[in-house]
Amino acid sequence: MSPHRRVFPRVSLSLSTGLAVAISLAHVAPALCAPPLAYPPAPRGSVVEDYHGTPVADPYRGFEELDSPETRAWVTAQARLTEAYLAKIEARPGIRQRLAELFKVDKFGMPFHAGGRYFYTHNTGLQDQSVLYVTAGRAGAPAVALDPNTLSTDGSLAVVGYVPSRDGMRIAYGVAVAGSDWTEWRIRDLASGQDLPDVMRWTKYYPPSFAPDGRSLYYSGFPAPPPGEELSARDLDNALYAHVLGTPQSADRKLFERPDHPDWQYQPHLTRDGRWMVVEVGEGQVGDKGLENVYAIDLAAPAADALPLAEGFDAAYVYVGGDSGQLYFLTTLDAPRGRVIAIDPLSPDRARWKEVVPQGPDAVDLTATSVTLVDHQLIVRTMHDAHNRVAIYGLDGAPRGEVALPGPGTARGFAGNPEDRETFYSFTDIVTPPTFYRYDFESGTSAVYRAPRAGFDPSRFAQKQVFYPSRDGTRIPMMLAYRKGLELDGTNPTLLYGYGGFGIPLLPSFNPSRIAWMEMGGVYAVANIRGGGEYGEEWHRQAIRGRKQVVFDDFIAAAEWLIAQRYTSTPKLAIQGGSNGGLLVGACETQRPDLFGAVVAAVGVMDMLRFDKFGQGAGWVGDYGSPGDPEDFKALYAYSPYHNVRAGTHFPATLVITGDHDTRVMPAHSFKFAAAMQAAQVGPAPILLRVELASGHGGGTTLTQTIDQNADTYAFLVANLGMRVK
Repeated sequence: MSPHRRVFPRVSLSLSTGLAVAISLAHVAPALCAPPLAYPPAPRGSVVEDYHGTPVADPYRGFEELDSPETRAWVTAQARLTEAYLAKIEARPGIRQRLAELFKVDKFGMPFHAGGRYFYTHNTGLQDQSVLYVTAGRAGAPAVALDPNTLSTDGSLAVVGYVPSRDGMRIAYGVAVAGSDWTEWRIRDLASGQDLPDVMRWTKYYPPSFAPDGRSLYYSGFPAPPPGEELSARDLDNALYAHVLGTPQSADRKLFERPDHPDWQYQPHLTRDGRWMVVEVGEGQVGDKGLENVYAIDLAAPAADALPLAEGFDAAYVYVGGDSGQLYFLTTLDAPRGRVIAIDPLSPDRARWKEVVPQGPDAVDLTATSVTLVDHQLIVRTMHDAHNRVAIYGLDGAPRGEVALPGPGTARGFAGNPEDRETFYSFTDIVTPPTFYRYDFESGTSAVYRAPRAGFDPSRFAQKQVFYPSRDGTRIPMMLAYRKGLELDGTNPTLLYGYGGFGIPLLPSFNPSRIAWMEMGGVYAVANIRGGGEYGEEWHRQAIRGRKQVVFDDFIAAAEWLIAQRYTSTPKLAIQGGSNGGLLVGACETQRPDLFGAVVAAVGVMDMLRFDKFGQGAGWVGDYGSPGDPEDFKALYAYSPYHNVRAGTHFPATLVITGDHDTRVMPAHSFKFAAAMQAAQVGPAPILLRVELASGHGGGTTLTQTIDQNADTYAFLVANLGMRVK
């Protein structure tokens, strides 16, 4: 980026409920004209590894030793540098104050019920974690069932999920320690308000299931990792267990394992009658590859043998529910956009499988709960140009109408049991906080159940969907949101977000921080690039393994389109992504450092030659390919952000964010990338590393952590995109 800047008049924006902003229309932000930062020297090694005849240097391999004195000292020095830089940004306190106002409004969680009791979470806006409430009946007086804020004084213990017993008298709740994926499940007796002594430790990802009598639970667990390797140990030797309440975990009975496949993982589901344990099996985390085996365990049989329903990892199989002896699954078998089938576990031959809901023109999201079985009917949530439609079918496949949604947006929920006559769902879009609805099957109508109080006026913002051509001509959808009255003069600060992986679609969703960004005059854009699941498995698989470059081409094309249409310009354009999205922005930055004014990469997969060595990484080879395969290696090495940082490059301002307890994407990815970027940078733009303490994958688990991280991110963008905030 050029060190020169032209002077333009500043436009004063008066925000009645937000920040007063004056946007500098400089060619280069003033913060970038400051002298380059003095970065803490990173410990370097001489590791060179041979990959299929290609020598590859890994000078920062030592960062994989997270607790070494050298790593700790460097991370501490980076924290001091980052905090010193951010502390000098005058707008930072005001941004944080506005974010606190937007986040700290009362909000609700999705209702669920058991045994005539209804549960929901609520946050007054002043609590780090939402409190779980219970009512007797839908309209009963609420009582506190569990307050997660009382579990620890520093917020290091966070509740990540709830599972009620069939009678609603007990609730299992998952506790994540310091934001890690490691979760221990505890049992709260609601009558006494006390926890039982039972604790199920060393679980990840998959919630347990209560037996119908509430006296035992089934869960998926891992062996305890060696001391000191909790953040780096690979996810191996998963198994299914039965835990009887009142007994120690060491006495739990092992129901299912495959020692011949130590990388397999198991997600258990219990049918409503308690007879069948349906087990989804993945090579790695279930769902990561979109290819599963399925087994059924007859819990009524003397020997709980696992009956194979689907083997060979030939397609995705997502359990929907059981009714009248049939098990229903969403699958991509012969249907890349998804269809619903029924399997009789007593006659599981494929020739006897029944297609219930055929594949339609719109795709079904495989990465979320998109098909449910309630009121002896199937509720199917599809995606139409990256927003939801919801249809209802009988168990015979007969269409029974649609659920009318408030507009183009995202609907979630629709959970329940076959005997239920109601279900709950939420609706949201970029500028609409989630509103909860109750759907009545008898009348076929929805009514607002709970609506949040917004700390802003949604009518002041506009959102629209556009389509742009990628490098190969493919038509890509993109959602835009901004303050009404936007002028297309190329001067608008713009934040472009993307993901592009694992078949995960980016549908319109609400985040209070985006409101603060738009109040400051920013445009928010979400590119629905390939690699996601917006149009089904075909859309996903166009951009995996050796075709992963398609993801980056689609995202770069989005940036170029925004500039060409004069929404923004390079000095005003920032890109942001997390996890696989962190890989996305890291790869785009190293490929096109000239295109962006700022980059925010959170918990990114940055070392594509060693991602499979830690935590959940081995399960990602379905999307990325394997570094051990010569052809996959060529593709991985060509775009791996860490390996494509070129010395002597003028990189845009970059903020690399990770959590010190991220067991999913090891923090060493971010450490290596930040060190390489700092060493290679010849321009004045800052390359900063922000390490969130007591935080896991995707940021902090408490409200305070969320506000702080967003405040630092936006302060960084304000300073480096030439925005003046009063």
